[in-house]
Amino acid sequence: MKEHIAILTFDGFNELDSLIAYGMLSRISLLGDTDWRVSIASPTPRVTSMNGLTIDTHIDLHEANSADAVLIGSGMKTREVGNDASIMGQIKLDSQKQLIVSQCSGTFLMAKLGLIGKTPACTDTTSKPWVQAAGVNVLNQAFYANGNIATAGGCLSAQYVSAWLILRLRGLEQATEALRYFAPVGEKDEYVNRALTHIGGARV
Repeated sequence: MKEHIAILTFDGFNELDSLIAYGMLSRISLLGDTDWRVSIASPTPRVTSMNGLTIDTHIDLHEANSADAVLIGSGMKTREVGNDASIMGQIKLDSQKQLIVSQCSGTFLMAKLGLIGKTPACTDTTSKPWVQAAGVNVLNQAFYANGNIATAGGCLSAQYVSAWLILRLRGLEQATEALRYFAPVGEKDEYVNRALTHIGGARV
């Protein structure tokens, strides 16, 4: 079954959010799954990170709207993006048909898109005040999922975001394999079990 994951990435993006997820999620295609596709999606052909890294993007926001799963990354210009009607108007997501997950300040964009509602959510400590100001009940934890919506807080929670998407789309075995592959040597069992506990998968 073909699956496409789009990672929404804007100017000023946090490299850890977008690129850790991109690397971990791409593990599935590296193992030979030709039906698995991961794309960096942006309103422009190129975006520059908060630390000056410029990358070419794969698809625009319109194509991301038809992806099976969408990850909304964070960055130092997230509030500007959230207040830019020309950008936000291009994002049309549907949690009935898609898996939608945000990381850190990406939760602010998810709230602005009306995807969270009264569901509690996670974000990073820096973004917390203005995510709360957007009406979100922020949890003091790294990851939370409810149905097809998930949120994460902290740059290194990218591992939980990625594992959750793989778990939902490809199952426990492949989620576990990806986590184990990337886990530090000597800590693999501990690392995998902690991640699976966070995302609601079985311990191994």
